[in-house]
This record gives sequence, structure tokens and C-alpha cells, in this order.
Amino acid sequence: MAEPAPAVLTVAQMVAAEQALFDAGTSVDALMLRAGQGAGEMIWRIGGATPTLILCGPGNNGGDGYVIAEFLRLKGVPVSVAALSEPRTDAARHARANYRGEVVAWADAVSRPQFVDCLFGSGLTRPLEADLWERFAALVSSARRSFAVDLPSGADADRAVWLNAPLQFEHVLALGAWKYAHLLEPVASDCGTVSLIDIGVETHDHGVARLRKPVIAPPDATSHKYRRGLVAVLAGTMPGAAQLAARAAQASGAGYVKLIGSGDAPAGLAADLVWERADDAAAIRKRLADARIGAVLVGPGLGRTPAAADLLEVALAARHPLVIDADALHLLEQFKPMIATRSSPVLLTPHHGEAMALASSAGGTTESDNKVAQAQALAAAWGAHVVYKGADSVIAAPDGQAVIADRGCAWLSVAGTGDVLAGCIAARLAHHGRPFAALAEAVWLHDRAARIAGPAFSALELAGKLPAALEACIER
Repeated sequence: MAEPAPAVLTVAQMVAAEQALFDAGTSVDALMLRAGQGAGEMIWRIGGATPTLILCGPGNNGGDGYVIAEFLRLKGVPVSVAALSEPRTDAARHARANYRGEVVAWADAVSRPQFVDCLFGSGLTRPLEADLWERFAALVSSARRSFAVDLPSGADADRAVWLNAPLQFEHVLALGAWKYAHLLEPVASDCGTVSLIDIGVETHDHGVARLRKPVIAPPDATSHKYRRGLVAVLAGTMPGAAQLAARAAQASGAGYVKLIGSGDAPAGLAADLVWERADDAAAIRKRLADARIGAVLVGPGLGRTPAAADLLEVALAARHPLVIDADALHLLEQFKPMIATRSSPVLLTPHHGEAMALASSAGGTTESDNKVAQAQALAAAWGAHVVYKGADSVIAAPDGQAVIADRGCAWLSVAGTGDVLAGCIAARLAHHGRPFAALAEAVWLHDRAARIAGPAFSALELAGKLPAALEACIER
């Protein structure tokens, strides 16, 4: 059984988590010592005796820097601290007093091979002044190795945006919990390697977490093709996309996959895929009356014609769990009342443009929020489970639960990979019927398959790597 993933916290939630420690008897000084020594240990492991410059700000992030400096000094590291100003909190003043090494004024800071940013951390909400930022950026860029403690100064922790120009760090040491900017673009890509430093705060009850590798049970002795999950994929004007999704569903553990579409089976249809002809809405409705169907997928290659809208309407009227992808998302606005009356779950898979269109049709705008808030708003507005896709994919449930899948494989930026993800989602949903878990499993499997495939793969090649990704999750 997988352990619960550490939560992703807002700045306010992190302050409250720390306050709970203080209320239980931990002092601010003790917590700062714990955080600074934990960060110092990580810096020491990575950088060894590399000469180091630590930039300390006036607040508690700067106090962490003084603790780190003393830790490294005692390890024999040539370390210098540059102070932006005198400490302004009691704990930071105490940390400064306990540091026995060199402190220079900010204006006198000299670049060293290793740089540690303890200027402002995660509390910053406004841009730094231009001259300060220019000098700060120059010191970071001139170092061979750079660390940011808690969060790079200049980034907004909650909105996950740069307040100044983007600045790349090799390592970011998150104190106590993940913040949104560690995991969401555009800041996440500039954070390099992110490490979580345990400082003893309780972080598991906030509803948002970082995606972890799922644990998936293999079929048992009583399994058969219907218990493994029957997936029905509705084929539209471009049946190739539906076939690709169907192949991905097969490769993701489904026991039986069938395509439902008009006319004869497409030329070259794989022998292990079933084609069920249904030339009109009544025929499709009859095909979908099969109670053994575990999930229906509609959208890949559907088109946006009136006939496509009719097909979507039939899918929504069926009683099966439903995955809505691609073209079907663009047709969904007119059917919003049907979603509200469904008893079976609906799963939506928008990329950015589709997410904005869904938000607009639901009567809201989410551009000013971070991506998690956007996904949560979509899930609540549509009464559906949502995976908001991208380099940072966010999975959200109508009740607000969310997970972030950060740093997705960039080689996934090729045509057809969204169809593969949709088929994978449908397979996992048909297998166990749990929509949030199906999305989380599929997003993880999709990314792992891409990493197994290596560079420059096709969507069909990606689908072929899903069994290897699935094997990595099998509970032995």
C-alpha cells in the first residue's frame, strides 16, 4: 500500500502548519535550526567543500541561511555570507549571532563557485527592485552550482509565476512541504532538482498532493476479460485516432476493447480489436446498452459536425462511466445539463485551450489562478473529474481533491499522444471504476511509457511501451 504523498501547500497553509508546531511547544528558533541544518546537510552532500556564498535576507529565510552557513563552516567549507540588511526577526537575529564566520555587506559580495539563495524564499508577493534583481541574477548565473532554500527569490509561491525575469537554479530545497511554484510551470522548470527537507510539519490533510507512482494489483485467478474491464471507444470521422486510443486501452490492462462506428471496419484494423458497426444514433444506443461495458471513450477523431454532436449526446445518455476527450470537449457546452443528471462519473481531459473554453462555457474565468485552482474550478463547475494536461498535468475532483504531475516528459509533445492517454484512462476506469485513481494511474503510466520509449517516438510506439510502464506498478 502506497504511503500518502506529502501535500502541496499555499504560503498561508504552511504558516498554519508551522504555527501548529509552535502551539505544541516547538520554538521558532528550534524549527529554524531544524530547517537550516536539513538544508545544509543536502548542500553538503551535493557540493562537498565547494567555496560557497550565501545570500541572506532580513527575514526567517535569511535566518535559515545563517544556520546553513554555520553548518557548512563546521564541515570545513569556505563559506561567506552576504547580508542584504540586518535581521528583522528574533529567530533570524539569534541565527546570525550563532554564526561564527564571515558576513559582508550585500554590495561587497563576491561570486563563488557555489551560491545559496536565502533572500526571500516563499513569502514574496511583489517584484524585487531592478538593481537588486540584476545583481542577484548575476551572482546566481556566475556560480557553477546554485541552490535556493525553500523557493527561488523572485517567484510567487502560490501563483507559480515569476515576479521578475525567469532565473534558473540547479537545486531547490523545499522546506517542510511542496509549494505550488515547485511543481507548476513556468517556475517549476527553472527549479532544477527539487528536494523536500523534512522539518516535522504535518502536511497530509490539505487535499492537494504531488503525484506518486501508483500501486496496481495484477489480475487474480478469477479474472476474465469482462472483469478486467470492457472499454467501448466511439469512432468518428477520423477513426485512426479512435484506433490509437483503443490500442492504448489494450496496453493499459483492459480485458476487452471494442470500437463502435459507422460503416465497415477500417482497412488494416488490428485483428485483436473488435469493430461493431452502428450507422445511426439508435444503433449506437443499442451497442451501448451492453451492461458489461466498464467505460466509454468519446472524442478522439470524433470531429465537430452535427453527427459528432449526436454521437456525444448518445454517449452522455448511456449509463456507463464516460471519458470525454479532444473534439468532444469542444461540443460539450450544449450538453452541460445532461452531465448534471448523470449518475455515472464523467472524466474530462482538456489541454490549455480546451480548459479555457470549458471555463468560459461554465460561466467563469480562471486565467488569474494557478493551474490547480483552474482545474478545481473546472471540476466543480462541470461536476466532473478533470485532468488538465500539459508539462504540468493537474488532476482534480469535484470535491476539490487534486494531484500535480510535474515535469512531464517533453517528448510527449507529438500528435496522437493525447489519444493514447485517453485510452489509458478508459482502461484504468473500466478496470476498477474509480475516476480519480484512473486519471492518476493513467497520467503516471503515460509519462513513464514516454521515458521508456526514449526520444522521438510516435504515438503508436508510445502505446507499445505502456505494458512496461504498467509492469513497474504491479504489486507483487
